[in-house]
Amino acid sequence: MADEEVGGAIIASVPTPLIEFPADEAERALAFWQGVLEVSLEPRAAEQGSGWQAERDGLRIGVHERGRGPGDTVSLPYFTVAEMQPVLDRVTELGGSLIHPGERWSICRDSEGSPFALALASETG
Repeated sequence: MADEEVGGAIIASVPTPLIEFPADEAERALAFWQGVLEVSLEPRAAEQGSGWQAERDGLRIGVHERGRGPGDTVSLPYFTVAEMQPVLDRVTELGGSLIHPGERWSICRDSEGSPFALALASETG
């Protein structure tokens, strides 16, 4: 699928969306999500970061050990973008905030304070 322009914004061909769940006990979380969703979460490749993930019904689910970073404390949906900076600019223009802006991944809060992450299309696969 090629990138397309929608309302003046370039929308990337979006790989399967990802929701990330941090875990105090990774094995317990793996057993929970694998049992609930009836999938097998597999270890990630090194370039994808630590943890495990699986894809089901057009959604990727990830589990990683809880840490102290901005994406390590609560479940976090990731949205894929073609370019990071224009989207970060829109986040702040529309009343959101930047928790951890980055070139490849960024963690933000929406206008109501809910956290979410952005990932470059080339970094999600």
